[in-house]
Amino acid sequence: MSIKEGDPILLYLTERKRWLVKVIKDSTMHTHKGFIELNNALDKEYGEGIKSSLGTTFWLLKPTMEDYVMKSARKTQIVYPKDMGIIAAKSGINSGSIVIESGTGSGVLTGFIANLVKPSGHVYSYEIREEFIEIAKKNLKRCGVLDFVTIKHCDVKEGMDVSNADLGIVDVGDPWSVIKTFRDSLKGSGMIVIICPTMNQVEKSVIELNEQGFISIETIEVITRNIESRIGITRPTNRMVGHTAYLVFGKKIIYSDKD
Repeated sequence: MSIKEGDPILLYLTERKRWLVKVIKDSTMHTHKGFIELNNALDKEYGEGIKSSLGTTFWLLKPTMEDYVMKSARKTQIVYPKDMGIIAAKSGINSGSIVIESGTGSGVLTGFIANLVKPSGHVYSYEIREEFIEIAKKNLKRCGVLDFVTIKHCDVKEGMDVSNADLGIVDVGDPWSVIKTFRDSLKGSGMIVIICPTMNQVEKSVIELNEQGFISIETIEVITRNIESRIGITRPTNRMVGHTAYLVFGKKIIYSDKD
């Protein structure tokens, strides 16, 4: 499929030098390796290269959701792809799933989840800080999933107007205070995942999950390390993303008088 005006491209020079841009006719992208006339990308295939004014080749790659995540505008700490992946795998959400979220932030995790549940699913995200909502909407629009997200400007502690959700995501400073609210909006066996930067948050959240009728409670930390592969000197890279968050998972059970 050839690149048309308005299509997103990832201009790739090196692993650390890449730019996510939209192809707009007669626009120019300036880099330290010369400027690039984006007209030259039109009608090319993803994977081809174009030359800058200094003769440097930049490769035209099709952006992935990870690229959108890492290039998103942000005012808050984001959830990293390494954590997003395990959330997706453990929750099992797919097209048609209904997801509720407290703490939209920059909308990075929101967009990742929306990309999984579209076109027949939906994400309902609750954000108390109005200044974050506009940033989130721009990021969601940029990665093409805004239509699958409803952002509500309100305090989730006052309750949610969504029921029978498949997954609840909690990313607030006092997650234990909203666990009951999430329980009320999840379906039976629905999963909750709580994103906690600190151990103290983990402890309080696990206590509350037990009290509110969640089982299969598990806390994990995902750490990744890249490998620098070169003949004869392959080794782990000196730089890595270490601690980002602890992830607390639990599943809702429904008690009856016979239990």
